[in-house]
Amino acid sequence: MARRYVEGTGQLVLALLGFGLFVAWFIALMAKTLRDVDEPGGSSHSVAWLGEAGAVIFAVSWLWSLVTSLSLLREAEANKPPQIPPL
Repeated sequence: MARRYVEGTGQLVLALLGFGLFVAWFIALMAKTLRDVDEPGGSSHSVAWLGEAGAVIFAVSWLWSLVTSLSLLREAEANKPPQIPPL
């Protein structure tokens, strides 16, 4: 609506990337849990970094959208037509 296509596209890409990494972490965690049920004490590497990276990237996207929204509000306030008091 504000015609800020670059900012919107960047925010969308970061949000989807962050969410995708978070979902990948969740799937890997569930697979590890199911493997541990079948083979208790089995060794497997941690994928916690996927969830952490996904959460951080998603948070950056959210903060970027907050900054963009505040910028739009300031721009709208600056471009507001002058108020003429009623007679």
